[in-house]
Amino acid sequence: MSRKLSFPVDDESSDIVKRYEQFLSGTATGYFDVEELENIVEYYLRHGRTKDCTKALELGLQLHPNNTALKTKRAKIYLATGDDLKAFRMLDSLAESTDYEVILLKIEVLLKLERQKEARILSDKLVSDESDDLDNVCLDIAFIYLGQGEYNVALELLERGYKYNPKNIDLLYELAFCYEQNDEFNKAIIINNKIVTIDPFASEAWFNLGQLYFARQEFPNALEAYDFALAIDENDSLTCLQKAHVLFQLDQFEQAIEAYQDYKKMTSYNWQTDIFIAECYEKLERYEESILYYKQSLSAHSENYDALTGLGICFLEQEKFAESMVYIKQALEINKETSDAWVYLAEAYIGLEDIDNAMMAYIKAITIDPDQPDTLMAIANICLEKAEYELAIKYYLAAEDLDNNLEFVNMFIAVSYFKIGDLTKAKTYLQVAIDENETASPLFFELCPEAIDLNLLDK
Repeated sequence: MSRKLSFPVDDESSDIVKRYEQFLSGTATGYFDVEELENIVEYYLRHGRTKDCTKALELGLQLHPNNTALKTKRAKIYLATGDDLKAFRMLDSLAESTDYEVILLKIEVLLKLERQKEARILSDKLVSDESDDLDNVCLDIAFIYLGQGEYNVALELLERGYKYNPKNIDLLYELAFCYEQNDEFNKAIIINNKIVTIDPFASEAWFNLGQLYFARQEFPNALEAYDFALAIDENDSLTCLQKAHVLFQLDQFEQAIEAYQDYKKMTSYNWQTDIFIAECYEKLERYEESILYYKQSLSAHSENYDALTGLGICFLEQEKFAESMVYIKQALEINKETSDAWVYLAEAYIGLEDIDNAMMAYIKAITIDPDQPDTLMAIANICLEKAEYELAIKYYLAAEDLDNNLEFVNMFIAVSYFKIGDLTKAKTYLQVAIDENETASPLFFELCPEAIDLNLLDK
């Protein structure tokens, strides 16, 4: 979730690179010292331009043939291009093996060569040395382990650096990130809160807090954190989008629409954003506006399952069953293995009083995903309507097994048992239904008027 950049952009390097490129084109002359050539190489490395990087290094070694710093850059280029063994050999050949950058590169290449024990020995040596800069040393090494996905070692280093200097914000960001990777969200929240205590204008930390609270479904806290981030940078489009998402989760649909619209103004058109807006209008039961945005999204991206199913739902809610079916069938052409669309199709068939096709669609839905108590209940209701009482009981019991809080399920089971003549079970389930909801009794006798004189409720 963290958006922290490990390598900030260096504007001074850009100026040196410009002069260097003018030199190559013949439009300028000049001399480049070792430090300048190092910066040029680093600039190209950061931008993934390894060929340009190699060319600059060759010039550097022509001008400064025995310079250790430039040879170190050669090892970095080997690392960047995947020549890990060459990188190791280059580093191992350097006389100044105690140079800090050389040791860091050796740690990195050893990890890539899966020689973790040797890498750890070098790491421990660096952090065991007496240093006034121990927190940054720990951070530098931790970056290497993070790059290899070894979060536990990185966390150990960062916690050591944190004890040495609890106000190193760069270190705190990475420490919070490691806690997050280990699903220790409480600790990640604590560390991000320390960052904003040190620097209340750290918008990145506020954003990270919002993400952590969102992951924990603590939506009010997430909203507060996103608002702080936007107060610092009102043009932060990603935070604006996340704020819209959290407003949706809080059922604040009007405000969510405003935030999504703000996001659209900050970015180029994205068909997905129109789906988010359409979903908000759908939740507000403003179906015409929802349809407008779903169609707008669909026109930009025709293979748009979410827009098609959204349109199907809106027309279902408006009881325009034939129109609904058109879009749901298109959605199923894109993905036949999503149970939701089959349920929507069944509901459209129900609206058109096509019970047999509705049943087939419901059955397809539970074949894909059996864990659907409401769908099982709907199938049972169709069986009851078709006087297939044994089958109705089977589906009602299956639905109740998944969710024993389904409304009136026990009453319907009682009806089904009554219809097949099992008065004992009918009485048992009817009493359970009445205990859950006293209105179950009149509903039962409405469906089974012939039971009125049988004294089923006598003790």
